[in-house]
Amino acid sequence: MVRFLTLVAASSFAWNAISAVPPQAVADEPANSRSIFNGKDFTGWDGDPRLWSIKDGAIRGETTAENQANGNTFLLWKGGVLKDFELRLSFRCNATNNSGIQYRSKHITDKVRNKWVVRGYQHEIRNENKLPSVSGFIYGEGIGRGRMCLVGEKATWGEKGKQVTDTLIDASGFEKLFKLDDWNDVVIIAKGTHIQHYMNGRLILDFTDSPKLALREGILALQLHAGKPMWVEFKNIRIKDIK
Repeated sequence: MVRFLTLVAASSFAWNAISAVPPQAVADEPANSRSIFNGKDFTGWDGDPRLWSIKDGAIRGETTAENQANGNTFLLWKGGVLKDFELRLSFRCNATNNSGIQYRSKHITDKVRNKWVVRGYQHEIRNENKLPSVSGFIYGEGIGRGRMCLVGEKATWGEKGKQVTDTLIDASGFEKLFKLDDWNDVVIIAKGTHIQHYMNGRLILDFTDSPKLALREGILALQLHAGKPMWVEFKNIRIKDIK
């Protein structure tokens, strides 16, 4: 029994050693970031005009019982293809449904339910602060890999799927970090197969995708999820291409 307890203690110590990652703050915003939303109209963007509007300088997507989305629908940024980049924006939403920030994605036009369907990496957006169903995890929208990397995980995707190597934030830490019913700041940094998500200045996810499966480039879009009526707002959207 003593030997068993010793092994358990040693194992617990080893796990704590690899999982105790100090909080990592986002770097200052690059001076040459460019704004891609003018706060006034949808110049450079395209989406369902029934569902997207401008309110108080922010992009607002909203569905109601009378005005529903016909499947998941997106507001597409028409400014070009993103490869390696740093994206910064702020969002807020209600808690009846979910949204997302789509990146390195593809606009799908064949056999779809509406004209604004996108598939690829998604930064989940939710007004929730209880792990794991919170804002910030990577979801593979339409690409068959579901929740690819959860908030708090440092992980890689290899031949046998995902392997988690460290913990970046725990449940209590995220509950304190996230602002329910308020604006939250997001930074997404993608370099090659390496992706990092920051929330309110702190690293919450670090993911290295498989070289065979990784999406290397694609478009940027904002999601309105089909189903229960909801609203989501985005503002201060800035991008920097990384050469």
